Amino acid sequence: MDTSGEPFSGARAVADGRLCRYRLRHHRRLYPDTYVSRDVDVDASVRARAVWIWCRGRGVLAGRSAAALLGTKWIDPSAPGALAWTPHRSPPPGIELYRERIPDDECVHSAGRRLTTAARTAFDLGRRLPLDEAVEMVDALYQATGLTRAALTAFTAAHSRARGIVQLRQVITLSDEGAESLWETRTRLAIVRDGLPRPESQVQVRDADGRWIGRVDLCWEKWRVIVEYDGDHHFDPEQRNRDVERWNALEAAGWRVIRVKARQLMRGRATLLRQIRAVLAEAGAPVTAR
Repeated sequence: MDTSGEPFSGARAVADGRLCRYRLRHHRRLYPDTYVSRDVDVDASVRARAVWIWCRGRGVLAGRSAAALLGTKWIDPSAPGALAWTPHRSPPPGIELYRERIPDDECVHSAGRRLTTAARTAFDLGRRLPLDEAVEMVDALYQATGLTRAALTAFTAAHSRARGIVQLRQVITLSDEGAESLWETRTRLAIVRDGLPRPESQVQVRDADGRWIGRVDLCWEKWRVIVEYDGDHHFDPEQRNRDVERWNALEAAGWRVIRVKARQLMRGRATLLRQIRAVLAEAGAPVTAR
């Protein structure tokens, strides 16, 4: 038995003679009778598969577990998995139980596992998580699955009496199908909450002669102002050179470019937002510089 990558039932592995109890102690226990090799990096997908092993296929993977198996990025690997529509009443620590019946048409099958659809997953997470995290997860689901804001809005309208629906509607309003990173979502939320006009996302920019310059994270085309999140991969020398060439081309085409780092959002947010506000005001946007 190859137990190097997939979660497995310890009792079954011992009973089948594929592992002895001594060898089992050298594996990492994720949930009762649910193990994985110690050298496996336990991300949200591994944790979701472990939830399925623990429940022995009796239930529907939901919440972060469903999101992970749908290909969603940005999920905290230490966050609990989730299970719905199951006879289990007392899940162990690390598994949340959604006490709701999930209709068949809101479930899909993936590699033999049953999980909620993209729309149902976004619907559940948008109601249950804290607001900002909910927006981040919904943005990530858009990217991973092709779910649209219109489709999620329609799904929500069909479940208008569900608990948490007021927050979910706010999440949908704040969400953006174009967000391509966690920090891009956080940057957009900070801008909107400061009372600034909502920027467009993933806009294709060309120069005066129609030559393509690049696609930018966030921008206000009317005022020719761009905000871009500068991730760690931009420290690569080749990437940095391409970035400088691109930024120079954007500025030559009449755009103002504001670059954002995680540190600014975490420790210098007020200063960053004042800078964005001032640049927008100078460009003629209807805002007051602070």
